Parts: sequence; C-alpha cells; structure tokens
Amino acid sequence: MTTPRAGIGRITAALVAIAAMLPYLTIKVLWLTGSSLGVTDPNLMGTSTMLGMNALTFGMDAVALVLALAFTMRWGMRLPAWLVLLPLWVGTGLLSVVMMTAPLGLGLEGMGVFANGGPIEPWVYLAVYAGFFGQGAGLLTAFVLYARDRWPALFSTPIGYGPAPATKPFQLVVGWGALLVVALLGGTRIVWALGGGLSAVAAAQGVLKGGLAIAAGAALLVVVRGSGRRPFWQPLAAGWLGSGAMFGWGMYALIVMIVGGPLGVEIEAAAGLVELFTTLTGLVIGMCGGFVLVERLTVGDVQPPQHPLEGEDRDGDRQAAHHGHR
Repeated sequence: MTTPRAGIGRITAALVAIAAMLPYLTIKVLWLTGSSLGVTDPNLMGTSTMLGMNALTFGMDAVALVLALAFTMRWGMRLPAWLVLLPLWVGTGLLSVVMMTAPLGLGLEGMGVFANGGPIEPWVYLAVYAGFFGQGAGLLTAFVLYARDRWPALFSTPIGYGPAPATKPFQLVVGWGALLVVALLGGTRIVWALGGGLSAVAAAQGVLKGGLAIAAGAALLVVVRGSGRRPFWQPLAAGWLGSGAMFGWGMYALIVMIVGGPLGVEIEAAAGLVELFTTLTGLVIGMCGGFVLVERLTVGDVQPPQHPLEGEDRDGDRQAAHHGHR
C-alpha cells in the first residue's frame, strides 16, 4: 500500500507548531547552559531541581518537535502507533488546558496574570504561553489530519461499528467505575473552584479540569458501550483530551509537589489525594480507550464481504474488465 503524502494543510499546521516551539526550546537551552535570561535570581537555574525540571521539559518539547516533523514526512506514517499516540495524548491534554485558559487570563488581568512575584520575569511567561498556544493549535491540527490519513476508519464509522469484542463486559465495568470516580473528582474540583478564594483564572482552570474529567468518563462509557449512529470521533476526541489532561496535569502537580525547592507548593492532603487519583484515573481511561482503538482498528482491517453477485474467490473466477465489450 502506498504511504499517503502529507497535504498542504498538515504540513502548514506542523510548521506552525515547530515555529511556536523554538522560543521555548531556546530559553530552556540557555537556562541549561547557565544563562540567567529572564530570571531575577541568577543562582536559581543552577540548582539540581531546576536543572532536572528544565531538562525534563526540554525533552518533552523536543519529542513534540520530532513528532510535528514526522507529520510532514512519509516515514512518520510508518512509526509505531504507540510511539505517536502516547506522547501526543499527554501533550495535547496539557496544551488544551493552556489554550483555553491563557487567553482568558490575559483578557481578565492583562500582563498582571504573570506578575506572581516569583523569580521568573513576566515577559518569559508571555513568550512561553504564547508559544504553547501556537504549538497546541498547530500540533492538534496536524495530528488530526495525520490520524485521518493513517486511521480513516476512526473518522468515517459510527460508534456502533463491528461485532462486540470479547472483553466488552470488562470494559463496561471499567467504564462505569471510571465515570463514578471522575464524577467525584471533577465535582470536587468544580466545587473548590467556585467556592471562593481563587483568582478568576485559577477558578476557570479548576472548572475546566473538572469538566474535562467528567467528559472523559462519559466519553469512555459511550465508546465501550459501542452503540449509536453518531460519529465515533466525537466521543473519542472528548475522551482523548479529557483523559490526557487528567494524567498530564495530575502528574505535573505531583512532580511539583514532590520536588520541593523553588517549585514546591503547599498542597493540603485532600488536594494531593485528588491529584493522585486524577492521575491514576486518567491513566485507566487512556489504557481502556487504547484497547478499544486496537479492537476497532482490527475490525476495520477485515476484508469486507463480497458483492452478492460475486462468487467465491477462486482462481479464474474474475474476468477482465473488457470481457464482453470488445
């Protein structure tokens, strides 16, 4: 089978994402090499904690850059599916929250949203979050176009497609259990966000994260039930972004809470438990959704039944197209 060539839309979106990553990667390289650009405390970036965090975040963005480049090349269509889907799942989950809340923060508070009194100058935050917005928009668009070319059945089939898999009873147990857990976790986040004491931006982010968690649980249940004529990609998108945001942001909060130092924040025990269970539940939803995708794509690879007027496939059954029309 011929590998489809990337269209102009996919190439343009990937190049936009790559261009948006360059300022962030440049800042990270400067900090890792000892520069104090944009930092009020010259010794901050030399600490082991910040060196480790900067190396980690540089590596994450470098992986995203390689994937964006892969979306423009034919060899990208031959990469193992897990190598594409796993980092994109986490990355798009993280970026989707930034894309939805950063413009709101600028609209409500202007540059004051970045003036938190910390060791990082406000212009760095502006450059980084502007880059995140462009990176998210370009990467999401390029990935959707890439997935549509590589796995077209996911975009062209309804939810109720193919025979029920042998693991459906177990998937339903996981789906209902995940929905109950995310209803509790998401509801808790929303109540805390609306309970007062938070800035408008922090409250909006809490409501968004809670809503995405509930949407992920509901989407997983719709997918594992496997009935209905609505397009499959609709619950897939909700489950993908919601579970990715749960795992990505939950893991980030746990790392920041554990490492301490200049990034350490005081988190109450209840909030820490919410972050832990959010991370684990997001992982469970992502894994269950992954099994559903594998089973669904396997069904899509089955050869369709022959036309009723055709006989069984045997050597010599098929005649040339010009037969009888000389």
